[in-house]
Amino acid sequence: MIMTTTNLNQRSLLGLKGMSASELTSILDRAAYWDAHTEKQVSVLQGKFVANMFFENSTRTRVSFEMAQKRLGAEVLNFTSAASSVEKGESIYDTVRTLESMGIDAGVIRLKPAGVLQQLAEKVSVPLINAGDGNNEHPTQALLDLYTMKRHFGDMKGLRVAIVGDILHSRVARSNFWALTAMGANVSFCAPDNMRATDIPDMKYISMEEALQADVIMMLRVQLERHASGMIQSAEDYRLHYGLTEDRATKLKPHAIIMHPAPVNRNVEIDDALVESPKSKIFTQMQNGVPIRMAVIERALRN
Repeated sequence: MIMTTTNLNQRSLLGLKGMSASELTSILDRAAYWDAHTEKQVSVLQGKFVANMFFENSTRTRVSFEMAQKRLGAEVLNFTSAASSVEKGESIYDTVRTLESMGIDAGVIRLKPAGVLQQLAEKVSVPLINAGDGNNEHPTQALLDLYTMKRHFGDMKGLRVAIVGDILHSRVARSNFWALTAMGANVSFCAPDNMRATDIPDMKYISMEEALQADVIMMLRVQLERHASGMIQSAEDYRLHYGLTEDRATKLKPHAIIMHPAPVNRNVEIDDALVESPKSKIFTQMQNGVPIRMAVIERALRN
């Protein structure tokens, strides 16, 4: 089947910026369908080939996508740059074009540089799904976050969501901002001055004390490798000022939930005792990643 540019754009998922509430809801609703159908495998995508192209390390996202693809009956090709021609100097574009030429029907791609994915999408004729590109977006993570909130609260309109941590380098924060805002939620951010993003003027920053009053408090991973650059003084200092400690958790609203995109640095951005506490939805988020990615992959390959 030859896809028109419009058709291809509708199937690809490069980001959530500009996506309407109705579009987001359609994906969430389809995820709910797959969540309710717990068969280990169906044949919806039998005969379809999907390539997972990860030019940046990943565990949870890659495994979640592979689980979703196999549950839908697709043939899965896993590609990692560490064991590929990219290490020999082959460009990302040439690698994607090579797999396209071999007959893949869709590609799931994770990249370190921001902006490259959009350029790739304009040059290939198969739908692409963004599994994280630089500090730009991580749309399926935000979708599973929305799905988790919707299942817990029923509606996101008016929901107060506080995202805490390294906003400057977070693709998760950006995708959640675009999607949650479209769904009518009130999104605020809490971060040290040197971790605040300036590329989105509408972002609202609040104190840690204010963040504790939200309906959802989402803690972002502290990128400990940034110690070397002096961005954070120490893990202990970060926990003291911006970590969700057991003491701070006592100030959360009775109905509030704790979220985290993982991987989690226990006892840094969140205390160990809170990771699997009754308020925590961290492992629920991971579980919800499979039906969300089933919905996204099905959307990319629907007839």
